[in-house]
Amino acid sequence: MTAVGLVRQGCLIVKNIRWLAVIAAVIIVAPALAEARAGAGSSSGSRGGKTDQAPAPTQTAPTAKPVERSTTPQQPAQKSATTAATSAAPQSGGFMARNPFLSGLMGGMLGAGLFGMMFGGGFAGGLGGGAGILGLLLQVLLIGGVAYLAVRLFRGWSAARGQPAGPAHAYVASPGMTEAPMARSSGPLLVGSASAAQLAITADDYTTFESMLSDIQTAYSKGDLAGLRGLATPEMLGYFSEELSGNASRGVENKVEAVKLEQGDLSEAWSEAGLDYATVAMRFSMIDVTRNVADGRIVEGSDRDRTEAREVWTFLRSRGGKWILSAIQQT
Repeated sequence: MTAVGLVRQGCLIVKNIRWLAVIAAVIIVAPALAEARAGAGSSSGSRGGKTDQAPAPTQTAPTAKPVERSTTPQQPAQKSATTAATSAAPQSGGFMARNPFLSGLMGGMLGAGLFGMMFGGGFAGGLGGGAGILGLLLQVLLIGGVAYLAVRLFRGWSAARGQPAGPAHAYVASPGMTEAPMARSSGPLLVGSASAAQLAITADDYTTFESMLSDIQTAYSKGDLAGLRGLATPEMLGYFSEELSGNASRGVENKVEAVKLEQGDLSEAWSEAGLDYATVAMRFSMIDVTRNVADGRIVEGSDRDRTEAREVWTFLRSRGGKWILSAIQQT
């Protein structure tokens, strides 16, 4: 190959390397820009004592990803499982150790027979000849009967312990869904189910959840941390602040407009430690666009086409207080 050919080949290799570098940069930046709305791309927050548990399935969100980031301490599941296994394990010792009466009876009979044999009376207790043999057979039969009875009792006792004490239903599926009237939507509504009957959720609560969906996205789009402070827990506010700081560092801003709830239903609602919790699955659409701050160029999304998202939001309130956002989980 001539020198000119080598130079051309070297230039081609350099161009290919440049293109590979550009492609790699796009791949690295794309995940950070995609799913740019408030709380998107990760599952964060706290659901009280249910933080480590999956939300109850609903028609809107049959499954949800587990919480990845949370300030709630993880429950000692391994220790609890070990304790439960220990308490459920059968007591140490054999059947005779747990039934001293039968063991004493059989021991006394065997001891009496052996004592007679040692002192010349025979196992039958002093009977001689054929009578001694007959007595021996009677004692063997008697001991065999007692042993058979003991085995029967042991099997019945084991079977009784193996059966559950009573029905323990972890989840009872609802035969149908009951719609809750919404004040601000003419489309599909948030609905409740019988599986979430631990805490009553009213029509006003559903209206609040729908309003907060839009209010939080609007405040996030404006970078309004003061507004978000009244809508979310300090933990979620910290996550939103981290996301906004990341956008500012990359020189982009995210705008979410025209948020509309398309479908939603209640996953579960409960009370603990003086707080009420409600986990709601929501499918909503919006205009979600991310622009370059310097020149306004769109780098993600569209300012005309609506996009759709499906998430599970958990709200909490103190007794008599207002609802605020405490967790967002992806589906």
